[in-house]
Amino acid sequence: MLRPVSLFLAAVILSAAPPTVKIEKPMAPPDWALAERALLRAYADAAEAFAARYVDERGHFRCIERWGGNDGPDDVMETFNSWTLLHALGGSDKVLELYRHIWEGHIRQFTKARAPSTQKAKDGMFYREFVTSFDWEHTGEGLAAFHHYALSAPEDKEYQQRVRRFAGFYMGDDKEAANYDKQHKIIRSILNGSRGPVLNEATVHDWGGEVVPGAPERLERYKAAGNVRGDHPLNLGACSLGFNAFALTGESKYRDWVLEYAGAWRDRILQNGGNIPTNIGLDGTIGGEWGGKWWGGTFGWNFDPAVTGRNYYMRGARTGLGTALLLTGDQSFAEPLRRQLTNLYAVKKEENGRTLLPQKHGPNGWYAFTGNQYFDVQRDLYLWSMNEADLAHLGADPWLNFLRGKNPGYPAAALTRDFERLRGRVAAMRKDESTKEARPSDGAQRFAPVATETLVNLMLGGNDPGTSGNILHARLRYFDPARRRAGLPEDVAALVTGLTADTVTVTLVNTNPVRERAVTVQFGAFGEHEGTYVEVGGKRTAVSGTAMRVELGAGAGERLVIGMKRYANRPRAVMPWER
Repeated sequence: MLRPVSLFLAAVILSAAPPTVKIEKPMAPPDWALAERALLRAYADAAEAFAARYVDERGHFRCIERWGGNDGPDDVMETFNSWTLLHALGGSDKVLELYRHIWEGHIRQFTKARAPSTQKAKDGMFYREFVTSFDWEHTGEGLAAFHHYALSAPEDKEYQQRVRRFAGFYMGDDKEAANYDKQHKIIRSILNGSRGPVLNEATVHDWGGEVVPGAPERLERYKAAGNVRGDHPLNLGACSLGFNAFALTGESKYRDWVLEYAGAWRDRILQNGGNIPTNIGLDGTIGGEWGGKWWGGTFGWNFDPAVTGRNYYMRGARTGLGTALLLTGDQSFAEPLRRQLTNLYAVKKEENGRTLLPQKHGPNGWYAFTGNQYFDVQRDLYLWSMNEADLAHLGADPWLNFLRGKNPGYPAAALTRDFERLRGRVAAMRKDESTKEARPSDGAQRFAPVATETLVNLMLGGNDPGTSGNILHARLRYFDPARRRAGLPEDVAALVTGLTADTVTVTLVNTNPVRERAVTVQFGAFGEHEGTYVEVGGKRTAVSGTAMRVELGAGAGERLVIGMKRYANRPRAVMPWER
């Protein structure tokens, strides 16, 4: 028999175990909770069907192996970019098993695959289990799922070794991968990897691989991309490797490198008036390989002047500077992103009720105005700072409005959209008539079933890290203490309904009317936040540490308000019970 609300126990156990909260108040499973659990199951089922269709028994992706920015090895793992994050949210163990199979298979597949006309990939597209030398637009996409594997399997020794090796390619001590210049604090080329940087003139084959019959534009688009010397903000994507190496091992050298490299970029951007330079010369000067032009460079602000995109000044900066902030809590790492947005809004245009921002800069100033306002970056800035000023342009954001009590129907609507998207992708996959002999590496991405954005928002109170190789930032994360794994336990659903600078409000519910469930709630994606109290059923109890255990009676649920000091701890990728 369930005890009434007045007899709730929110007891803190003063031992090595995390504080424990017991919830026994009956709660009929809300629609969002049932939908959340159903979506986790549906994604896992769809992942199995997708893998059966496009991956062979060796773990090889059924495609033509090609090199380059149009269709390359990164596109294979980009197809599976959310699978490890899905498992960390509570997806089935089968999803993680499939990811491991595909990851190992694609390493073997592209280590053997060769691009004879490409100077760094003629003997294999991968070397030492990593791309030989390419840009971090693509390298980051190929590593997105790899980074999130740390959330679910931090104890995997082979994974730890790989992360350490990969991070070492960018710290200046690996003679085979001399990518980093310690003196000038730069990565020496936009093309870099396990065989080191490309410092001579890059050819169209270095970018686009072999000629593809009937598609000469695959190479012609890179004719202006020969000068790859010097650093580019895309290279800040390498900070994710340093972050994971530190989070997994606790070795300060990895943290120190991230802060050194990201700190150098922070200082350069602020020195440049808040505009992100797109070339740092081999001598460490802004625009050093492009006549002092801060906006110059391959994939620079005015790269392909007639094309709106393909300058990539924001992607790496969001990742690298955000990673440094996560390591330290130092809000100065967010300031360059904020200043860049301020500069763009300062020259905005208004057309037919739309705000247009410039996407390019050249000798005549700002140009190429579009509706892209970098709302993903603006969300990050707000969630990092919790400063109302960072909401200035986010008034129409449906999720943030829900957190502010202005859009109560958002969870149901967002989860419904996810189901509709999944149905559409599975239906399209079943109609796909492409074959391995004609399928490019990215040929199945349009059918990729798993998408985690809504679940990260609703369950974790975090902004989705995207597909570019970013690290997860979140206010909460969950673990199953019974099965000793990451993610919500079976039957348990979570909905973050409010965030402030020092609190998070979350509803936890056990949708199973027969069996009790327990969930470990961690404060931050990597335990970077410190709990101060938990309020349940009107009773506030002091807590401390990076996590707490919540025991949910059969069919029980409740709203919890958790107090916390944000960024009080160094982030670690360990299970809560191993701290």
